[in-house]
Amino acid sequence: MHAISSAVRYALLAGVGFLMLYPLIWLIGASFKTNSEIFANPGFIPSEPTLNGYIDGWRTSTPYTFATFFWNTFLIILPKTIGTAISCAAVAYGFARFEFPGKRILFATLIATLLLPNVVTRIPQYLLFRDLGWLDSFLPLWVPSAFAGDAFFVFMLIQFLRAIPRDMEEAARVDGANTLQTLIYIVVPMLAPALISVCLFQFIWTMNDFLGPLIYLSSVDKYPISLALKLSIDTTEAFQWNRILAMSVLALVPALTVFFLAQKYFIEGISTGGVKG
Repeated sequence: MHAISSAVRYALLAGVGFLMLYPLIWLIGASFKTNSEIFANPGFIPSEPTLNGYIDGWRTSTPYTFATFFWNTFLIILPKTIGTAISCAAVAYGFARFEFPGKRILFATLIATLLLPNVVTRIPQYLLFRDLGWLDSFLPLWVPSAFAGDAFFVFMLIQFLRAIPRDMEEAARVDGANTLQTLIYIVVPMLAPALISVCLFQFIWTMNDFLGPLIYLSSVDKYPISLALKLSIDTTEAFQWNRILAMSVLALVPALTVFFLAQKYFIEGISTGGVKG
């Protein structure tokens, strides 16, 4: 009976897992089909596999190949992720470990920003960056993250820090370490799982961000992947879906790779509320 119960349980889990993964499986299979077969064959296994979707999609309809758009995405993600990790860790450390005038008001303001939809701040931010002359550059995408503009990450690190005992920090201060040294050499190593989770979230969200680059970037040579995929879709003419699906598969590869490489630390950072004794 135990063996039958286990078999049924695993069969149900496998079935549910297949249903959840089927859109991704179909996407990969359809990327190897011709454009006509995508509509003629609803299954995910191509009858005559071809790489034309990847070859033609990589060339794009612009003077640039998809490598340019991958590089632009990297130029946006790397500074944004690093800036988020550094600024959010510093701000969270200040809120979690220090008492200063107006702390409760500032923390309440921080939490209040979590309730604001991003669309509410789009126009004021656009006007600010326009007056600074930053339009059609990566600065509007970098700078807010460098100043802890993502309140969710700050709150997440604050909650993680509150569960960490202060014994090691106090011992470091007794040994003569200043605040910055304590943060870098004591707090950051203990925050590593949470920081990895923050970086992973930021990486995936930035890869999927479409509205931000659409608002601030106007030159095609600066477009990230999200906007480059939109270039392949022309509403006035027939377009090749196999090219779009092929490039969508390639766009998923970096996020999936980073997630599986950091999966252990990501789960630990999400589930752990303190340090192990």
